[in-house]
Amino acid sequence: MDFLKDIVKEIGGEYASLFNALVSGSIFGGVSGNKITAIAGESSTGKTFFSLAVVKNFLDTHSDGYCLYFDTEAAVTKSMLESRGLDVSRIVVINVVTIEEFRSKALKAVDLYQKKKPEERKPCMFVLDSLGMLSTTKEIEDSLNDKQVRDMTKSQLVKGAFRMLTLKLGQVNIPMIVTNHTYDVVGSYVPMKEMSGGSGLKYAASSIIYLSKKKEKDGTEVVGNIIKCKTQKSRLSKENKEVEVRLYYDERGLDKYYGLLDLAEKYEIFKKVGTRYDVGDGTTQFGKTINENPEKYFTPEVMQAIDEAAKKEFSYG
Repeated sequence: MDFLKDIVKEIGGEYASLFNALVSGSIFGGVSGNKITAIAGESSTGKTFFSLAVVKNFLDTHSDGYCLYFDTEAAVTKSMLESRGLDVSRIVVINVVTIEEFRSKALKAVDLYQKKKPEERKPCMFVLDSLGMLSTTKEIEDSLNDKQVRDMTKSQLVKGAFRMLTLKLGQVNIPMIVTNHTYDVVGSYVPMKEMSGGSGLKYAASSIIYLSKKKEKDGTEVVGNIIKCKTQKSRLSKENKEVEVRLYYDERGLDKYYGLLDLAEKYEIFKKVGTRYDVGDGTTQFGKTINENPEKYFTPEVMQAIDEAAKKEFSYG
């Protein structure tokens, strides 16, 4: 099926600023436009919602853009996408079960995209959610034949799939988000997490972000998560840096301003005066007041100053 052609025929929100800084060194940056970004974490850390927030930003930024969403868990539905504020007419969800199936469909999509004239290519991004749930053809056949053996080919298949995809995606400037599960490394000297699926994604990804979370409540109601993001690998910013971002369960998605006050305080953009902050307009305000009215206090001038601070905090050099 020529699914990419069908999408093309058919054919608001932003990242959290601190997440931008973490992966690019700038609060106005974001995930790499032509490389693979891996988002890894334990179950229920918000990897899917996080990915959908990135997709929403991409579609809001590119009014004629679209997304191919490879779903390995049959978890992404039209109602879920609509509840997150995404334009479902510009997203195609493709259910894949095996690594071979994902590789074939993804490479086919890139080849079809590449054959178009550059001026005819609409902005496009890929998401694979998640790598850890993909089986192999051999693994399925062994299971059907009641063979209790481990598939030793899986790691090599993953490595081969991403080796081909990395080059092709870069040639046509298609960004890709890959979510993956993590597990505890047994026998390590200090507690460590590792991604499943072998080293293929580890080497192919330009950035690897590990997520952990805690729930945020409004009274007794859980309204979202505070997610800790740590750069396990990055070619664009400092590694092993951490930030916290707020992820709402509704269409608001990622909170653009969460955490900026702490960075502004650290670099004295907003100077602490007792329990308040000097916001530069002759007044002092409580932190809660600033966070509840971010558009008022995080003006373009303040955001520019915070961006300079972010470069110092997260960029090399």
